[in-house]
Amino acid sequence: MPNLTFNGNTYHCTEDQSVLDALTGHGVPIPSSCRNGICQTCMMQAVSGDLPAGSQNGLKETLKIQNYFLACSCRPQADMEVSLPAAGTARKQVVVQSIKPLNHEIISVGLYCEAPIDYRAGQFINLFKDATIGRSYSLASVPTQDKHLTLHIRKVPDGRVSNWVHQELKAGDIVEISAAAGNCFYVPDKMDQPILLIGTGSGLAPLYGIARDALEQGHTGPISLYHGSRDARGLYLVNELRALADRHDNFSYTPCISGEAVTDAGYAQGRALDLALADTGKLTGWRVFICGNPDMVKIARKKAFLTGAAMQDIYADAFTLAAA
Repeated sequence: MPNLTFNGNTYHCTEDQSVLDALTGHGVPIPSSCRNGICQTCMMQAVSGDLPAGSQNGLKETLKIQNYFLACSCRPQADMEVSLPAAGTARKQVVVQSIKPLNHEIISVGLYCEAPIDYRAGQFINLFKDATIGRSYSLASVPTQDKHLTLHIRKVPDGRVSNWVHQELKAGDIVEISAAAGNCFYVPDKMDQPILLIGTGSGLAPLYGIARDALEQGHTGPISLYHGSRDARGLYLVNELRALADRHDNFSYTPCISGEAVTDAGYAQGRALDLALADTGKLTGWRVFICGNPDMVKIARKKAFLTGAAMQDIYADAFTLAAA
């Protein structure tokens, strides 16, 4: 009879009993709804132990490789330690290595951690201003290519964390961050699958990491990145992305300007989402990553699905603004 360890306590699990039934049967509150493996409300993470077949049915590949499973569908065959999903609450100290402007409102913040941090390009970390105030920022860095963690932080009006970063933070300062979390990253399972990346503003950060990670891992399918802004000032890393496209035949980059007339032949006129969908047509079989303004992300998810992309292949990261 297998044992389940959860929050430091051990519980017995009877033969053919699910993790959900075993824990709730012992009075442990576990979120759940349908109990049929559909709603995914009861998703948990295996800290140790093998996951039985069927316990990950319906989950995205990015969740599977992080050992997430559905408690209602998981019937342990051996001892397991499990936990509820957490957005990286454990804090660790890092040193601010560099602060560089990317455009008039976005800066690049490089963070050095003496002990390597386990992360995947495109995931996010929480950056803390103090003991109680923190904000989530996506990682633009790639573990195998970059020495430091890199964040792209836009100055938000009255933003308590972003204004602190822009106005007070300096190289050499010690700050606290959380462990990396999130499911917006590249998985090398279908190397020839076409990939579409759509972003606005600082939503370019995870897409920049994902694109470089996929290319480094030998992705052979086409990778198309569309980054949009109302004006040319809002775009950044244009030269770096054009150079990346020059080095890789299967990567293309389109900088998009929606709020002013385009006079440079190197830019496209229109919104990134509209131009991306117009250029690609049907998205059946595509993997789609969408990052940036929450309204754009919401609309883009719906349009990508209606244009043929499977929901399992749509990864979205919306940058919401916290109240000041």
